[in-house]
Amino acid sequence: MSATALRDEVTDLLQRLIRVDTTNPPGNETAAAELLRDYLDASAVACELIARVPERANLVARIPGGDGPSLLFLSHTDVVLADPAEWSVPPFAGELRDGQVWGRGALDMKGQVAANAVAIASLARDGFRPSGDLIFAATADAEVGDGFGLEWLCEEHPDAVRCDFAINEGGGERSELEDGRPIYEATVAEKMTAPFRLRVRGRSGHASMPGIADNALVKAARLIERLAAFRPEPQLGPEVEGFLSVVLDEVPPALEAVARTRHVSGSGADIVEALLAPTFSPTMVSASLKRNVIPAICEVEVDCRLLPGQHPEHVEPLVRAVLGGDVEYELEWVEEARGGTRSPLDTPLWRALEEWVAEAEPGAKAAPLACAGFTDSHYLRAAFDTVAYGFFPATGELPSEVATSLVHSADERIPVSDLELAVGWLRHAARAMLG
Repeated sequence: MSATALRDEVTDLLQRLIRVDTTNPPGNETAAAELLRDYLDASAVACELIARVPERANLVARIPGGDGPSLLFLSHTDVVLADPAEWSVPPFAGELRDGQVWGRGALDMKGQVAANAVAIASLARDGFRPSGDLIFAATADAEVGDGFGLEWLCEEHPDAVRCDFAINEGGGERSELEDGRPIYEATVAEKMTAPFRLRVRGRSGHASMPGIADNALVKAARLIERLAAFRPEPQLGPEVEGFLSVVLDEVPPALEAVARTRHVSGSGADIVEALLAPTFSPTMVSASLKRNVIPAICEVEVDCRLLPGQHPEHVEPLVRAVLGGDVEYELEWVEEARGGTRSPLDTPLWRALEEWVAEAEPGAKAAPLACAGFTDSHYLRAAFDTVAYGFFPATGELPSEVATSLVHSADERIPVSDLELAVGWLRHAARAMLG
């Protein structure tokens, strides 16, 4: 099948997926799963819908293979809220304009859903017979994580998604270094999400007489400032070392990594900076419910991201040392930490990725990184020791900094050229791994 035909096919499928409103909450991902099932049925790809509740189905499709390794194309069908008043086009119209598909989910991540579906469908039509299972999962509930999506599948239906290798979201951005060399970023690990809450106590009183009270909010402000100013000692992990070796042709000391990277890539330096140490970002404060009442209690929510391999018990002494002892507070880890997993680079999938990059753009290189956020790849690594990479390549037609700013924002859109490129990558990965 020609590249032009595949481009038209993936464009049409993405438009139809965007027109299915799967805003989470409430989700309603079953409607998208049924659309995908009908599309895949036409190419004789076996599908099943697996749901914890009827309206929130996960689709799992596969081309069965032999005893070889299995490869999963992973994606999710839910999207975040879109306010039509902020958009230039209706967010669920799936409009094609100037070679780009507009709509909520175009980038995050119905574009990848469509590319995954077209890749496996077109391989099935080609008569592809994999050495191991080729699987496609379009899951629910990635944007909220209330237990309807991949985490639930791994726990309750592990055989449906068990795999040796997986390709997910979280990477693929194309950028050019100062000397013109192109690189494609691929995420092979992710930081751990470990939020905590600080609770500071004081004594309430009438706001018109602050001298008779003990303002918990003012006391908490000192702790917020200390966290905001804190810069932990940087350290190099294998992902950052791999990235630096590609962009700098060497690995400098951790203290020099950001400055050295900024000489060749400003966006790369920003990413490296976030991956050299744990981060502590105060993001939410709750105190008095009335303007004229000085609060007796102030709670501060802190978004904490730890390096792969770190855990809350490792960093809590560091946090307490930074906060000091002059303000009394309580520290509580508010939910179970998630993420912090990594996959090795010495794998057939990484070699397939490097091979594809070199063929797609001569002179370009693949550069590994960790993801500063969280993706569903973690659940596969934790449950099955899956080698999971985030790689959905982009042409650069929509600059990476623009694309990043559009995720979860108004006027989200994706170039058709990116969809075509991604289908080519996924077909290559399947043939390289399972051919």
